[in-house]
Amino acid sequence: MEWTEYFAPLMRGAWVTIQLTVWSTIFGAMLSFAAGIGKVSGNGFARWISVVYIEIFRGTSLLVQLFWLFFALPVAGQAIGVDLRMSPVVAGVLALSLNIGAYGAEVVRGAIQSVSHDQYEAAKALNFTPRQALWRIALPQAIPEMMPTFGNLAVQNLKDTALVSLITLQDLAFRAEQLRNFTQDSTTIFTIVLFMYFGMALVLTAIMKLLERSVGRWKTARA
Repeated sequence: MEWTEYFAPLMRGAWVTIQLTVWSTIFGAMLSFAAGIGKVSGNGFARWISVVYIEIFRGTSLLVQLFWLFFALPVAGQAIGVDLRMSPVVAGVLALSLNIGAYGAEVVRGAIQSVSHDQYEAAKALNFTPRQALWRIALPQAIPEMMPTFGNLAVQNLKDTALVSLITLQDLAFRAEQLRNFTQDSTTIFTIVLFMYFGMALVLTAIMKLLERSVGRWKTARA
């Protein structure tokens, strides 16, 4: 088998990896804002739920979370008569989203709390409700501060997608292992895969940089 023939299956795997990265990053960002805002909320229940979620998913391995969702949760569901089986794609996206969301929540929380206390006092003087102060004062200033760290988390999320190959999802890492087993050409295959991941990381970094700049211009325009 010629090394050029490796590209077709590896590109199919790369497409799965790209989809996993995109969807889990989007859902993870949503979870980040929900949990990050919840953690600084005045609502005790929302704060408690956010803290529990963040601590569990930051304090346990992504691999264990993935296996639990795909293998253990359906068994637990059977015990109570509920079908909780998931496809590998759903389990993979869910595990990655929950994991990146927990780390991102701390970024959101830190950025919101970094806004000067004087800003909140000014909002109170203008009779803003706590919700209005959050959406009109805190978040517009906090979001640009979050972007560099969110860019790093997105790249880390891309690399973490390789773990989904362990639940039979045919991503780039899974396709590479299939080819290696068939051809025994480990050096060539994994060198190609190395550069493919590097290329995807570069593209993702460029996208996040563009997003960071656009958010920065939005902040300047508001100022």
